[in-house]
Amino acid sequence: MTTQDNPLETVCAGERTISLREITDGDRKSLLDFANRVPAHDLLFLNRDIRNSKVVDAWVDQSLGNQIYSLVAEEGGQIVGCVALVGDELGWSAHVTNLRLLVAPESRGVGVGRAMTQRCLSHAREQGVLKVSARMSPDQGGALHLFEELGFRPEALLRNEVKDLDGNFHDIAVMALGLN
Repeated sequence: MTTQDNPLETVCAGERTISLREITDGDRKSLLDFANRVPAHDLLFLNRDIRNSKVVDAWVDQSLGNQIYSLVAEEGGQIVGCVALVGDELGWSAHVTNLRLLVAPESRGVGVGRAMTQRCLSHAREQGVLKVSARMSPDQGGALHLFEELGFRPEALLRNEVKDLDGNFHDIAVMALGLN
């Protein structure tokens, strides 16, 4: 039985059923398709552009190698969200992990992001992580609200932190939650 046949959790919103599961090797093309459906502005908080197949390949490989904990949200065979917990167990901040959450616009506000984040926070606690941080652009009001509701607090505003493909600079907000 594959993880696609055995979801970790199901989010029901009206007539919609969205399943959460761990990322698989077979998700590479679906992740690229998903990334290309999401507005480019929504990708700016990520450290890398997941519209690039090399980036997706590295992400999936690291997830399968248990270096990154990654989930996808799937509806009707199509990925509608993804999340990753990324840390550096050899660095000075090995006790901290970064949560990277992305939900398709048409799937926001129905509990997908919340369910994926809660699943990741549980995993982080199990792994002994003491702090989880999240990055987003300050205009992503839904994300800011979700993380605040889950106990995250603002830590920093990084001005002109990222530059989009048109050369425009954007700020990044950093929020964090202590797990100890």
